[in-house]
Amino acid sequence: MRTAFFIDGYNLFYGLLANTPYKWLDLPTLLTHITTIENPKAKTAEIYYFSSPVKPELASRGTQSKEAQDSYIRALKVNHVTVTLGRHTLEPAQAPRFIDKSTRPSRQDKVDIWKLEEKETDVNLAVSMYRLLSKQQALHMEDQIQQVVLVSADTDIGPALRAIKEDFPHITIGVILPHREGINRGAPGTLKNQANWMRTVVKDVELEAHQFPDRIPTHKKPIFKPKYW
Repeated sequence: MRTAFFIDGYNLFYGLLANTPYKWLDLPTLLTHITTIENPKAKTAEIYYFSSPVKPELASRGTQSKEAQDSYIRALKVNHVTVTLGRHTLEPAQAPRFIDKSTRPSRQDKVDIWKLEEKETDVNLAVSMYRLLSKQQALHMEDQIQQVVLVSADTDIGPALRAIKEDFPHITIGVILPHREGINRGAPGTLKNQANWMRTVVKDVELEAHQFPDRIPTHKKPIFKPKYW
């Protein structure tokens, strides 16, 4: 069963990898491992990764964070992952002042803030998933994708999965939620209702077992794991 993966990199990082020693994640081998457990017929065919570039002025380590992301994206590309980058916007805005959890926000009491938003990632992922399946119809049966796997807990992708389920009923849909074990999070119904199968937790032992080597050779400059990772 030829399988294409669609990964929300932002959701993956903050849901599964932030504040862990597992950021140098070998996504191709991890996804193949998980999907083979959930659907033994699966065979990895294509992997698509969607994210946005780090803004150094807001990152915890400044330019180091940007360089680390650049290294990781290079590592993914060397391992045959297709990477699509969106963008971030940073604009002045206003938001209700936080006093405490028992005090409701008020539109009459606002403070000035910088509003950071990730743009295009969700749309890029959803459109790419649907377009890939649309183009499959022109291929020989043995070359067609038979299963798509979403790696995200973002409910904004729900309508895209629903459209795929309705328009391509022969396609198996899998969902891997980037949730670490030990953290109690529910499975979003907007994703679960469209999925043929869903993995709700990625175990630490799985993350540890699927890491890139510290040095990845390439035809040009080798890629090194960021020191602080």
